[in-house]
Amino acid sequence: QVQLVESGGGLVQAGGSLRLSCAASGRTFGNYAMGWFRQAPGKEREFVATISWSGGRYYADSVKGRFTISRDNAKLTANLQMDSLEPEDTAVYYCATKATGWASVRSRDYEYWGQGTQVTVSS
Repeated sequence: QVQLVESGGGLVQAGGSLRLSCAASGRTFGNYAMGWFRQAPGKEREFVATISWSGGRYYADSVKGRFTISRDNAKLTANLQMDSLEPEDTAVYYCATKATGWASVRSRDYEYWGQGTQVTVSS
């Protein structure tokens, strides 16, 4: 059984930074793509960033240049460095993993999900 556990969320002022981590267990981590999604109150879950098994990265336009996704296959973690945070970034952030190594921006392509971590950005 694959398990994903997010950490690193919290409250930060606009312009600040947070680093989210996603710890994975249950299968060979390095073979599969990882993704980060977020869901704000009253809104649908949306794509944030994804990284393929080989390190290819894709970002939502709204976070491009501010967020950086990375992975450490030895430590079985995927990270999301979030800089220049804006109040519009407030949401519950979820990490997810796919059944293949190819990155995807579509939530329906992801097989396993973490429980989420709250990020709140104050103005």
